[in-house]
Amino acid sequence: MNHKESQDLMFNIVRDKSVLKQDVFNNIILNFKILKQVLKEVSDDLSARIAQVDDRILVEYKETGEFEAKVRVAGDLLIFQMHTNVFKFDRENSLWKTPYLSENDNRGYCGIINIYNFLNDSFKYNRHNDLGYLVGRLFVNHENHFMVEGKRQLGFLYNDFVNHILDKDKLKSIIQSAIIYCLDFDLLVPNYDLIKEVSVREINQIIDDSRIRTGKRLGFVFKSNSDSVD
Repeated sequence: MNHKESQDLMFNIVRDKSVLKQDVFNNIILNFKILKQVLKEVSDDLSARIAQVDDRILVEYKETGEFEAKVRVAGDLLIFQMHTNVFKFDRENSLWKTPYLSENDNRGYCGIINIYNFLNDSFKYNRHNDLGYLVGRLFVNHENHFMVEGKRQLGFLYNDFVNHILDKDKLKSIIQSAIIYCLDFDLLVPNYDLIKEVSVREINQIIDDSRIRTGKRLGFVFKSNSDSVD
C-alpha cells in the first residue's frame, strides 16, 4: 500500500467511524435529556402522592450536571449517569448473530446510561467508604434501538435490542422498574465478624468519615443474569 492509499484509508476510517460515533453520542445526549425530564415527572408525582400519606418521607429529583441526575426516594438514592464515550458490543455477544447487527456493523455501537443505587445517608453524612451498586445499564444505538442489562425486571423486560425502540414511555418504564428494584433491595445487617473490631481512632471518626462500611450488600457482585449475592 503506497502513501496515497494509506492516506485515503485513514481518511475513510476517520470519516465513517467518527461520523457514526457522533451520531450515537448525539442520540444518547438527546435521550438523556428526555430521561431527566421523565425522572422529574416521576419524582414529582410520587412526592405529591406520598406527602398525603406521610410528609416525613422525601422524594426529590436533582440534576447534578449535563451527564448526571439523582433521585432520592426515602432512604435510597438512584444516580443516572451517562457515559461520554461510545462503545461497541463485544464480538462474543450473541447479538452479532442476529440479522439486525450482522447486516450492518454500525448498529453495534451504543451510548450507555448507568443506573446506580446508594444509601442517601452515605452522601448526606459523607461516608466515603459506603458501597453503591450498579443495578442497570441502558444501551442505545444511533437508530434508537435499545436494551437494558440489569437486575430482575431490568434484565428481562428490556432485553430485545433488535426490536425495541426507545421513547419517553419506555424510559418511564425503565425508571419505574429501577426504583421498584432499589426499594425492594433492603439494607442487611453486616456480618458480625466484619465489624467486631474497631479502633479508638475509627470510633472517634465514625460520624465524619465512617470506617465501618455500609451497603445494602457487603461484597455484592453485579451479575447480568443472576440476582444472587456473593
